[in-house]
Amino acid sequence: MSTTATAIRVVPPVANPSAGPDYVVVDRVRKVYNEGTRQQVEAVAPSSFTVKAGEFVALLGPSGCGKSTLLMMIAGLDAPSQGTIGVAGRALTAPRAETGIMFQDPTLLPWKSALDNVLFPFQASKRATGPTDGPTLARATALLDQVGLQGFHDHKPRQLSGGMRQRVAICRALVYEPDLLLMDEPFSALDAITRDEMNLVLMKMWEEHHRTALFVTHSIREAVYLADRVLVMSHRPGRIVEDICIPFARPRGLEIGETVEFNEICGHLRSKIQHTPH
Repeated sequence: MSTTATAIRVVPPVANPSAGPDYVVVDRVRKVYNEGTRQQVEAVAPSSFTVKAGEFVALLGPSGCGKSTLLMMIAGLDAPSQGTIGVAGRALTAPRAETGIMFQDPTLLPWKSALDNVLFPFQASKRATGPTDGPTLARATALLDQVGLQGFHDHKPRQLSGGMRQRVAICRALVYEPDLLLMDEPFSALDAITRDEMNLVLMKMWEEHHRTALFVTHSIREAVYLADRVLVMSHRPGRIVEDICIPFARPRGLEIGETVEFNEICGHLRSKIQHTPH
């Protein structure tokens, strides 16, 4: 790909050559709140896109554009007003046990240790009828070590920094080996330095575990750094107005953010967001 801005490819082939078939299929999905009343609000205009198996896709857009609403519909936590969503070849009608979710807040239980917070989804599921089994406990311990929390397994959330709490949340989302990982601006409340550190941690974990991933953000640089593809949403009612391939090979260091090509892609995305009508 040329380093000139005019050479940026729009709606290109998938960036990740190892990605599989369509795993998430969003077909003309629309969301309207208070439908049929004077307070009716269209949060998401009819939108369609796909995510390949093993692909990392960022959903980028201004605050209030409906990107979190769209993500929650893909999680099965909210129902579309119109359109359909398919995951793993099946129509989505309810939340899936195989989907891992990270929210803006780590939502850790304050009375539980880091390790117990990671294990909580497994313990709370119908699959857990007794003490945590050995393989799951070993997996949770290994995940905490992988994100740099050796020695903090027994610490309560109040004893951890914001970045450390989000590391626990990453482990919790991965502990039962989901096939789809959905992330709703998980690092938006962190300071810039910690956010960069968490992007590195997430990149490392994704490369090791390689789940199909959708990442919601309003940070252009974060989207370009993390993703194989970036989908841009317009102002509310949100709709997909751009779908571009990110051409950088993995693994990626933070220094890639200083390159001309990286900044030209960011400029292209910023222009697209700024020039979409309200």
